[in-house]
Amino acid sequence: MKKENIPVIQLKPGKESSLRRSHPWVFSGAIASVNQMPQAGEWVKVVDAQGRFLGAGHYHEGSIAVRILTFKDVDIDLDFWINQLTIAWQSRISLHLNQKEKNTIFRWIHGEGDGLPGLIMDVYDTTVVIQPHTLGMYNEAEIIAKAIEVVAPELDTIYLKPSEKQMEANAQYLKGEKTQAVALEHGLKYNIDWEKGQKTGFFIDQRENRRLLGEMSTNKKVLNTFCYSGGFSLTALQGGASHVDSLDSSQHALDLTLQNVALNGFDESKHAVIKADAVEYIKTVGNDYDIIVLDPPAFAKHLSAKHKAVQGYRKINEAAIKKIKPGGLIFTFSCSQAVDKETFKGAIVAAAIDAGRRVKILHQLHQPADHPISLFHPEGEYLKGLVLEVI
Repeated sequence: MKKENIPVIQLKPGKESSLRRSHPWVFSGAIASVNQMPQAGEWVKVVDAQGRFLGAGHYHEGSIAVRILTFKDVDIDLDFWINQLTIAWQSRISLHLNQKEKNTIFRWIHGEGDGLPGLIMDVYDTTVVIQPHTLGMYNEAEIIAKAIEVVAPELDTIYLKPSEKQMEANAQYLKGEKTQAVALEHGLKYNIDWEKGQKTGFFIDQRENRRLLGEMSTNKKVLNTFCYSGGFSLTALQGGASHVDSLDSSQHALDLTLQNVALNGFDESKHAVIKADAVEYIKTVGNDYDIIVLDPPAFAKHLSAKHKAVQGYRKINEAAIKKIKPGGLIFTFSCSQAVDKETFKGAIVAAAIDAGRRVKILHQLHQPADHPISLFHPEGEYLKGLVLEVI
């Protein structure tokens, strides 16, 4: 694609400063004029008030009008995609994330963190799942697949799984076909269903936090709420937990957890599943849990829901703090991008005050290295977690 043939968006005077600092978003309020109105998902070039090139990216209707993919005035062709994917692939290899005997689950592309806003790519053994979060990235799927074959030809399956509702019906295999999918994380086996599972099939961002839980679970009784496919439950069992209860309101999630427990050959007498609402269940338990894991889905996907989300975090943490055994641990998380880490911590403080117990922070947790945060896009820091000791 030659960028001289695409629409040009000119910014208002002074509105170019964030792009000069390499922040990849152009907000609609910063736009002064457009020489030809672009379609949603179309490539556009962005210039300052004097007509000087700032960047090129995908146009979208809404508050974030443009997501910048390059700050250099280059052609966007197959070589561009090969270069971008190669940089990210080499980063994951240097992090030792692709180890056939131990770990075959990792994130290859993490949106803005890898300079490709709107694109997620996850690897499960020899399969890569492409998940576009924007129409612009969905339109690039075919050329991205070609670049994948150049950069990582050992991946024999490429599955396109769009996240936006209007694109979901277009999920398809761009290479290979569905096979029985078992992949490894820290030596644990997981059945991965990228077609029907949440996200791309697994919550990769909790990998290192799961490992920490395993290290702290020896001879402990553990409650894993919002368990989904049992990631925290498996690492607790791997770490020698005396018993693990996996709780979820979804029977499908509990079935996935049971499958994964069996897949790894754990003693099934040390594990049970509970179908219930997490807050209501915690209120009813005694104080015999040594560790409680609180990893709910995002309570706030937008700023408008921030207050309600904070109250949700406060409510569930208060229940856990009241019920945990003295000296017990709570692994508590928020994946709501609209709730920053200080606001989240404030909700936990309020919960501890209301619960009337002493609480210490032992660890402050976050997303792993294959979910990088661009220095120029701090909004990419979305996963926040605390390990609390309750006296």
